[in-house]
Amino acid sequence: MAESAAKRIKTTGSPLIGTHNGHFHADEALAVHMLRMLPTYRESPLVRTRDPKLLETCHTVVDVGGEYDPARNRYDHHQRGFTTTFPGRPTKLSSAGLVFMHFGRAIIAHRLGLSEGEQPQAEGGKDGDVDLLYGKVYENFIEALDAHDNGISVYDPAAITAAGLEKRFSDGGFTLGALVGRLNPNWNDPVPSDPDAAQAEEDKRFLRASARIGEEFEREVDYYAKVWLPARAVVRDAFDRRTEFDPKGRVLVFDGQSVPWKDHLYSLEAESGDASVLYVLYPEKPGPGAKWRIQCVPESKDSFVSRKPLPEAWRGFRDAELDGITGIEGCVFVHAAGFIGGNKSFEGVKAMADKALA
Repeated sequence: MAESAAKRIKTTGSPLIGTHNGHFHADEALAVHMLRMLPTYRESPLVRTRDPKLLETCHTVVDVGGEYDPARNRYDHHQRGFTTTFPGRPTKLSSAGLVFMHFGRAIIAHRLGLSEGEQPQAEGGKDGDVDLLYGKVYENFIEALDAHDNGISVYDPAAITAAGLEKRFSDGGFTLGALVGRLNPNWNDPVPSDPDAAQAEEDKRFLRASARIGEEFEREVDYYAKVWLPARAVVRDAFDRRTEFDPKGRVLVFDGQSVPWKDHLYSLEAESGDASVLYVLYPEKPGPGAKWRIQCVPESKDSFVSRKPLPEAWRGFRDAELDGITGIEGCVFVHAAGFIGGNKSFEGVKAMADKALA
């Protein structure tokens, strides 16, 4: 089973990790970093080679060797017929996805200061925090890397062509894959004449790439563990109280301060079967006297289309002029796109929500 992979490793020394040499990519760079986040692999040496005999000496091999055999710690995805995906997701895995699928729970548990077996209950959920974060980190970080390495487009290319859509600009250099790729040697860089020295120089570049993408991965895990997850209880409390502010439950209010709410709101709506929230009200900062914001709920997390935008007549106006248009005192602004606005007080922003609903 994937979740028992870390427990399966028993060795008296630091297990040797193997991956391929030559041009490196984001997937094996991250796979190596993720392994080294675990105590068992913390001091593991790394060999970068395509020599089968050398790879046989490695305890764990990623992205080379033509084998996917977790019982032998072999995690390649290039072999013919490989179709493995993360549970519940459609994207074929890269070496990073394979390592995360088998070691991700242990990595997250260790990052949270837990043993692998500890599963604190996520607020309002059936599964533990580790399981919740395991799925979330895969979907929001690892999956895009898997797709990139396997040449899978975000959108169906045939559908894009059929729709006659063309990219407005190139975004190829604006990815973690591109960041890692730029750390490879250039074709015209000087290469040491000694093969061992040349390999050592290439390996130094790989380790820089592994540390760079690993830093982004650790930041992602920390965000979801220390910021996103604690917000769940705050959003649930506001969701449970939504009919206090509107009989139909269309207004969500955060009393103390705003938290990352979109993911949690959509999951709570899915659990309850009620997707009626249109506006979220929150203070700009904690403490008395703070100004308040009204934000429209998007149709989906990444959408720029609101379920119900603020009235068109309000958009692009500010302060006293906006007071006159809305008939509400204390208005600060309404964005020209109509997805957000502000008022000097909760009473004022609540009045804006009521009028917008009407």
